[in-house]
Amino acid sequence: MDIQRDLSRHPCFNKEASGQCGRVHLPVAPKCNIKCNYCDRKHDCVNESRPGVSSALLTPPQAMAYMEEVLEKEPRITVVGIAGPGDPMANWAETHHTLKLLKERFPHLLFCLSSNGLALPGHVDELAEVGATHVTVTINAVDPDVGEKVYSWVRDGKLILRGRAAAELLISRQLESVRLLAAKGITVKVNTIVVPGINDHHVGEISKTVAALGANIHNIMAMFPTPNTPFADIPEPTKDQIAAARQTSAAYLPQMTHCRRCRADAVGLLCSDRSGEFSDMLRACSKVVPGAAETRPYVAVATREGMLINLHLGEAWAFQIYGKNEGGIFLVEERAAPEPGGGPRRWEELARVLKDCRAVLCSSYGETPAKVLMERGVMVHGCSGLVEDGVEEIFGTGDLTTLKSRRKGLSGACRCSGGSGEGCG
Repeated sequence: MDIQRDLSRHPCFNKEASGQCGRVHLPVAPKCNIKCNYCDRKHDCVNESRPGVSSALLTPPQAMAYMEEVLEKEPRITVVGIAGPGDPMANWAETHHTLKLLKERFPHLLFCLSSNGLALPGHVDELAEVGATHVTVTINAVDPDVGEKVYSWVRDGKLILRGRAAAELLISRQLESVRLLAAKGITVKVNTIVVPGINDHHVGEISKTVAALGANIHNIMAMFPTPNTPFADIPEPTKDQIAAARQTSAAYLPQMTHCRRCRADAVGLLCSDRSGEFSDMLRACSKVVPGAAETRPYVAVATREGMLINLHLGEAWAFQIYGKNEGGIFLVEERAAPEPGGGPRRWEELARVLKDCRAVLCSSYGETPAKVLMERGVMVHGCSGLVEDGVEEIFGTGDLTTLKSRRKGLSGACRCSGGSGEGCG
């Protein structure tokens, strides 16, 4: 592969393109499957420029509506990426559906995403099929003795690991991700967050290891101390420390030196981000249900007693179906769920049962059912709270940020510092 040609239109992978080619991040992936000791995703304001924050969340169809408006206002966009605000691979149904829609609607754009790598290996073939051209994997250690100091826990499906076991699993998946992506001809950037006293001595080993697996470029970034995190009291590395790390790494890989630590809703040129300017447009797009009002007039809810959204999608024996008219929200009926078992056929049957519903609300859901339902036009939302509030949100605004935030215990306070290293740039 001609890497220089491959990088020519991606401003994060090619500094020379950063003044002419823009990028947009679509915030369709709210969940994360690891906990880094430097990361706090609980806060967001328009003045923050860091991964892990976004002014709104979008469903895949909403993301397409947003893309139309973005390209009209910023025609220099050449790259569309998914960088959170969680991890794209921990939200594979939403990520995959978004990439499929992008391939259909905007085939002239480059498609990229950024991941911690934990759930990435199993989806590399599908990423190649939908046309992903660039992937960033954040790797902060290749030695579990170092990695166990960086991460609080990792969640692999329903299994939660801590300490060395967590680091061993994560590192093995990350390195496998780089190898598989490179083998598919996908350009790979590795991000490394430098934490003084934790992994600053280890950057050269990271670079050497990932270079041997086929990585194309290394982006070494300083950790920003973030309040209320385990690394809150560790000082930010100095410019000299970062320069020294890059010099060591440069023996193995080209260096990215123009990173802007982009938000999950970043848009525009790297040197002239317009996410604050476009935030109202993003929020407006998060409050519409494109094309669903007439053909899908209902909302389905997984609930134990009819008051709270409190059932896992796979545990629901029935779904309450709600509509809305001039008088407000009303219960239409209760529909039996398909019998357990049968693999994907069960979810195809559920999609048929809910074919007139624009969305289903549940406490949580699995990757396969969400993928099947979303591909058939039923958006799946994991949230908690009162049924009435959730249904009203779907009919009234289409934005479940309030309910999802309530479930995660988020506050509205603004903390303009810190952040994770999951950004595309």
